[in-house]
Amino acid sequence: MRIGIGYDVHQLIENRKLILGGVEIPYHLGLLGHSDADVLTHAICDAILGAAALGDIGTHFPDTDASYAGMDSQVFLRAIAAKVREQDYIIQNVDSTVIAQQPKLAPYIGQMRGVLAKTLDISEAQVSVKATTAEGLGIVGKEKAIVAQAIACLTKT
Repeated sequence: MRIGIGYDVHQLIENRKLILGGVEIPYHLGLLGHSDADVLTHAICDAILGAAALGDIGTHFPDTDASYAGMDSQVFLRAIAAKVREQDYIIQNVDSTVIAQQPKLAPYIGQMRGVLAKTLDISEAQVSVKATTAEGLGIVGKEKAIVAQAIACLTKT
């Protein structure tokens, strides 16, 4: 059994869509980044890569490569899932948490789980997404950023 941890943070800005777990969330701010800046998907990517000792998302999809500009992060996640399967790993489960002061994410959790499970080609029962706030503290609490953390468990076939 292999365990990996992922973490990502992106700044909230105007004139960007807010994409979390592959789902567009209605909000007046979005996340700044080279791709779609989906912090949840990026954290899951890093957790899976870490569990397989395959580096991180920036190694595989560098922000210096113009071809990834504005890219849907589900493309990255799908490619990473395929890469670990090529190494004879099975994704057993993913557990994740999004830390955002606003917007409230509870209404979108089920949809995020569905999108992520489909992208990973695993069941929704194997994907956990939770949301919490920063209780008004720090850059997240002041609505300047959103953070995501993830853990992935892989086993060999």
